Amino acid sequence: MHQRCLHWDYRARCIYLVTFVTRERRPVLGELEIPVSQDGTRLPEFARVEPSETGRIVEDCWSQIPARWPGVSVLEHQLMPDHFHGVIFVREPQEKPLGQILRGFAAGCTSRAGFPVWQPGFHDSILFRDGQLENMRRYVLENPRRLALRRLHPDLFRAIRTLRVGETDCAAFGNPFLVERPELLQVQCSRRIAPEDLAARKAEWLAAARHGAVLVSPCISPGEKEVARAALTEGLPLVVLLENGFAPGWKPPGAWFKACAEGRLLLLAPWPHHADKRTITREQCLALNALAERICGGDAPANPPGKYAGPQHASELNGRSGVTSPGRLPAVARAVAGEVPGKYAGPQHGNGPGNQPGAASPGKQPAAIRAVAGHTCPAPGQAAPGRQPVAARAVAGHTCPAKEDFS
Repeated sequence: MHQRCLHWDYRARCIYLVTFVTRERRPVLGELEIPVSQDGTRLPEFARVEPSETGRIVEDCWSQIPARWPGVSVLEHQLMPDHFHGVIFVREPQEKPLGQILRGFAAGCTSRAGFPVWQPGFHDSILFRDGQLENMRRYVLENPRRLALRRLHPDLFRAIRTLRVGETDCAAFGNPFLVERPELLQVQCSRRIAPEDLAARKAEWLAAARHGAVLVSPCISPGEKEVARAALTEGLPLVVLLENGFAPGWKPPGAWFKACAEGRLLLLAPWPHHADKRTITREQCLALNALAERICGGDAPANPPGKYAGPQHASELNGRSGVTSPGRLPAVARAVAGEVPGKYAGPQHGNGPGNQPGAASPGKQPAAIRAVAGHTCPAPGQAAPGRQPVAARAVAGHTCPAKEDFS
């Protein structure tokens, strides 16, 4: 498992989230404990990992990093049965890169345990954005709770290799039975929709969802994302169509995780997973909107992914932005009481640490290096002179307001 950011100087001052995985994913680091209330209810929010002897060795080796490497601090860590997360802060530029520091940590664990503890390599995420440090801490410390939820609700945390949706085969993650609900409503609105029109349609969609409808959308336009965020916040059922499939070991981030645990989210991807960062094309937007329409009982043609020959109904404007064309009823009026076929084809991947938040795409120069608050882009392999990543500034005492993401 390797995640390296090209053109980044790993000797520079910065904060990283790093993940190590045990050999063959053996649960040698500890056991998950889920408390039980007096009435027999499991309490995943209070789950914890009781370290094994090997787990205690790992925690001790982690705590010794600052003594071995002056100018380096360990901010947080979380031991899990088969992997380890840690947040490490390189406060002062080092002669050796981060990889050498962490290889020493891994070697120390193996030497003291008496057997190879880790898979080769590690996964790192570089902290670039405002508010990312708090997200890293929360992600690390909430690992036991998330593992407890996955164990208590395993069917809601499996990637499904093939879920047949109408005539389209999709990779899926979450509750596959949401597409079999009797009322499914497509959420689609133009980027140019007037604010008052968006507010009215948002209220209409959310009201329908509160009465049992499932909202379906690729969440492409800002308005569609706003509606999806509101649905997640209210705990309403949602089907999201994605341009990218699911990597091995992928887990839903942020609000998606909670929604999956409660069985009110389904993610569908009609195309395979790709590791590189891509901008969604117009053809893909049209294809996803057509798929959403078919899921909701519409009559859009089932063309191959990326080839859509039919009209983009909801974006055909009638006089003013955001108003559907004549003969096209609002989404709520088009609710269909029939079921949409869905065939469960079994799990695709197991659970694992997956891609951590904030990791830059391989081969893509990080935005924080390319330009930060108007600073020019440094040459590859060099940090911006006099300019530290926002996380390093946050730890130094500066305030970093959190940013809201749709996830």
